[in-house]
Amino acid sequence: MTDDGFPRGPDGRSSDLPSGRGVPTWLAASLNFCARCGASLQFGLVPGEDRERLACSACGHVAYVNPRLVVTTLPITEAGEIVLIRRGIEPGQGTWAQPGGFLEVDETVNQAAVRETWEETGLLVEPGEIVGLYTRLEASVVTIAFEARIVGGTAAPTPEATEVVAFAPEEIPWPGIVFKTTMWALHDWLARRRPDLEPPRIRSGR
Repeated sequence: MTDDGFPRGPDGRSSDLPSGRGVPTWLAASLNFCARCGASLQFGLVPGEDRERLACSACGHVAYVNPRLVVTTLPITEAGEIVLIRRGIEPGQGTWAQPGGFLEVDETVNQAAVRETWEETGLLVEPGEIVGLYTRLEASVVTIAFEARIVGGTAAPTPEATEVVAFAPEEIPWPGIVFKTTMWALHDWLARRRPDLEPPRIRSGR
């Protein structure tokens, strides 16, 4: 539950922070000046708003801060293996995750899923069912994970992925996964496709 009594829902499982605390400190620190007039932004109550906001005392402009959307896939081979990447960049460099990235302003979610998977793995996929939505208050992102059928391409390392590996469900490298969004996506996918497997308990952290 949040302070207002609304339930967090299953997407809140991936966040260690409680809801209702406003803009994350690291993000607020980068929002100092009004985009409209250049004056300083102040955090506080604003008439007509139901929570504290960053606003400009000079012109009244409210700087709304909304989460970004991360689009990811769980590419599945014909043999039922799941493709993961070893990240070549921060955050999480050297750890395993599903391919994905930020939605661009001029593309659909489906396009982003295909593009990001292609860029990071060399595989062409066809997004299918949504495995889950995962909110990360710490990072100000919402992650969507699609199950995806591999329809072409050839898996190969890229600057963003030093390894591209297809794992049998029972061989998922759990100790090498750092992102809770990846952990929950894999948990939810296994519950749907391989309920006979018991995934490890999800730890706190990223």
